Amino acid sequence: MSKRAKQVLAVSDEMVMSRIHTVRGHKVMLDSDLAELYQVETRVLNQAVKRNTRRFPEDFMFALTPEEWEILKSQHVTSSWGGRRKLPFVFTEQGVAMLSSVLNSEPAIDINILIIRVFTKMRELLANHKDLLLALEKLRGTVSHNSRDIKVIFNHLKKLQEEERNRTLLAQIPKKRPPIGFKKGKDKS
Repeated sequence: MSKRAKQVLAVSDEMVMSRIHTVRGHKVMLDSDLAELYQVETRVLNQAVKRNTRRFPEDFMFALTPEEWEILKSQHVTSSWGGRRKLPFVFTEQGVAMLSSVLNSEPAIDINILIIRVFTKMRELLANHKDLLLALEKLRGTVSHNSRDIKVIFNHLKKLQEEERNRTLLAQIPKKRPPIGFKKGKDKS
């Protein structure tokens, strides 16, 4: 097995997936993560992109805002980001695909193919499980509605139970009433 093949095998799908983030509704990867996977410095990757800006429209690559960068950093407990002077660039799936034409080294091409396959798997998983997610959402709404109905039923049952208990207690109370009717033997004249 060649050294290059070993390097690609060392990069797992899970490793790539853990570096895919959602920003502005897009699945993206940080320039520093891509550079690490491609085994180049981040500045080298960004220089190659700047030399070919026409290949990277905003739907392929964009810079994070300071707020987005803070949110992204706060999502990771262990900070491996280091100090950066500039805000990072992020690349969408199309931007990652375009990087293969800019970074023309053999390892970069092999890693790029792996990354594109991971993006494709993620998209397929979402498409395959979309029906399941919709069914779960519908079920959640039904269960939520049913739980309100169940609460109402339990409240009514508690009221009926309380009324029955009160009737039982009332039945146990001895009743001392004067006898009704005429008394024999006594005349009131």
